[in-house]
Amino acid sequence: MEFTPSKLGEKDVYKLLTGSVVPRPIAWVSTVSEEGDLNLAPFSFFTVASRNPPMLCISIGPGVGDREGTEKDTLVNIRATKEFVINVVPAPLGNSMQKSAENLPSDANEFAIAELTPAESHIVVPKRVKEAPIHMECELEQIIQLGSDHLVIGRMVHYHIEDEYYLGNYKVDLEKLQPLGRLAGNYSESRQFFKLPR
Repeated sequence: MEFTPSKLGEKDVYKLLTGSVVPRPIAWVSTVSEEGDLNLAPFSFFTVASRNPPMLCISIGPGVGDREGTEKDTLVNIRATKEFVINVVPAPLGNSMQKSAENLPSDANEFAIAELTPAESHIVVPKRVKEAPIHMECELEQIIQLGSDHLVIGRMVHYHIEDEYYLGNYKVDLEKLQPLGRLAGNYSESRQFFKLPR
């Protein structure tokens, strides 16, 4: 089969992309509104953008469902405050992450809804998810509109990892972390690791 994206509907292209670009890591992004409302939402269009200086990027699409035609709270908050935290999602927190992904009013507190603990960050104002083992505090570098989506690039200004997940020499214990990823509309859990011969 072959497809020309310009001849397909947006949802069909989306299904091809999300079923092919896999597994995708999940950025569990915590922000705060100008009014002080806490916000937490997962995004699987996420990766490292730069090593030096360290930058991370997430792509945020438009609102869906009842909020179609609007911008997502995460984007609105980052644009306003220029700060956010990326929390890493281990498998045991999958259900909590899913609760925070629900289509909720702007003033809803996803931390409370998902029964998570907001923890003070070291540099930025948005809270960290205390239950998550890794947090990356970010200051906004730039937002680039790309078609229907917005690419948010943040500079990592502080990194936190729970001691039990740290192997030393700046390495993460991935077997213990068991990070969740996205596979089209499903999730994947990283459990098996191997090296390929050079």
